[in-house]
Amino acid sequence: QMDVHGKIREVLAETLHEELAPEHQQLSTEDLIKALRQRGIIDDIMKELKFVTDVNEKERTSAPKPATHFVDREPPVLKKTNIDPTRRYLYLQVLGGKAFLEHLQEPEPLPGQVCSTFTLCLHFRNQRFRSKPVPCACEPDFHDGFLLEIHKDSLGDGSKMVDATTMLSICDPVHMVLIKTDMFGETTLVASYFLEWRSVLAAENGITNVAVELLGVGTESKVSVGVLNIRLEMYPQLSKVLSPEVTNTQFALEHQKTAEKERLFLVYAKQWWREYLQIRPTHNARLVKIFAQDENGVNRPVCSYIRPLRAGRLLDTPRQAARFVSVLGYERAPVIGGGGGKQEQWCTLLAFLSRNKGDCEDHANLLCSLLLGFGLEAFVCVGTKAKGVPHTWVMTCGTDGTITFWESLTGHRYIHRPINPDDPPVVEQPKPLYPYRTIGCIFNHQKFFGNCQPSDAVEVCVFDLYDESKWKPMSGEAIKSVCSPGTSSVPPFPPLCASTLDAAVASNEIEVQLRVLVSEHRK
Repeated sequence: QMDVHGKIREVLAETLHEELAPEHQQLSTEDLIKALRQRGIIDDIMKELKFVTDVNEKERTSAPKPATHFVDREPPVLKKTNIDPTRRYLYLQVLGGKAFLEHLQEPEPLPGQVCSTFTLCLHFRNQRFRSKPVPCACEPDFHDGFLLEIHKDSLGDGSKMVDATTMLSICDPVHMVLIKTDMFGETTLVASYFLEWRSVLAAENGITNVAVELLGVGTESKVSVGVLNIRLEMYPQLSKVLSPEVTNTQFALEHQKTAEKERLFLVYAKQWWREYLQIRPTHNARLVKIFAQDENGVNRPVCSYIRPLRAGRLLDTPRQAARFVSVLGYERAPVIGGGGGKQEQWCTLLAFLSRNKGDCEDHANLLCSLLLGFGLEAFVCVGTKAKGVPHTWVMTCGTDGTITFWESLTGHRYIHRPINPDDPPVVEQPKPLYPYRTIGCIFNHQKFFGNCQPSDAVEVCVFDLYDESKWKPMSGEAIKSVCSPGTSSVPPFPPLCASTLDAAVASNEIEVQLRVLVSEHRK
């Protein structure tokens, strides 16, 4: 390999000696490049460089998008990163972990041995990333870098590079989810953390190191599971950094504003509930869910778990969306101790997708969000099924008034035809095919209705949502104040990602294996 720096130094020294000696004139960059070109140095360097050939020619014509990995130690093949020079980036490096005490006695995995692994999943402003799996250990060997593009949605694609003041107004955190995969491929949600990245805007050289303490989930949401060492760096560097006082004031103002909105909504929700009980005291026994705990034990309004989600070309129809949601694994949140109780844990969407399984509420929330993305008027229904078991499912209202129930765990659909209890016995009543028994409330991202009909049995329910004698609505403005996109109390929704599996190749492999098994069976 040629000594590039040495060659350039020689040529520059020679050029400076020849050109500057007579007149002591100033040499421009163009003069120096011209001198390098005349002596053939640039041509030699270009020959020495090895460029990675692009397999997919289409990538060249597409708009630059942030790459998933910026630094990758294994395998030692350089991965290309598309960087738009007009955009600002946050380079987030995970430089190992420590104090994962649950794995203190974990033996060192032998080469080739299957072992439990940690995987870190990230989401920031519609960009999703995933780290390489690392063996579970007290000090897991995370060494990954992620390039997060920072842009202001309202400014459009052709906007100029954002400055520090504009970035300070972008309150979206970096959502980090840690997943453990055991030797049998079973996934467990270990931690979910919202990283406040804007402290880097006040760092002197645009670089800051943060020790992030991860807390457990569900019943262990107050217990530390480990610490991640994270390095944040702005790229390109900021020409002007903010003072820590400015950033701290901004954080305090945002926190104060959010807390006040949440307080006012809580006051309103209590008043709404009192009015609901005044209609009929027996309403106290109905499943009317206004708040639900997320994986971190934080109480959030149920409407904040829903957002219209467009799957683009990944899902073609609402029925395909229902099929997609139904194949995600079903698992109830684990309960410590007996009693047969149900641990409440409505997961944020990133935690649900990263873990690839969740409770019926997680499935229903995702299906409702996807159906809203298809333009349907969809709601999540909270009620019970057989034997009084609490359950959630999805409902859509057709333009002709048809009510369709969607079971998110199976993908099945049912048409709802209410039974009129006042009809004479000779009138033939429809027989319900759905498994649902009672319904307490329905909601989506903008609306919330409490069922105030004499009976909460699904079979006699009339879904005339604009009749306040049947459904008590919540104020749309009150819901919007705490559940609209951009409010810091609502975690941003990640996009769906295309499958990394090549369906045609996998299909062919399965077919070959089946042929072998059939031929062996025939022998």
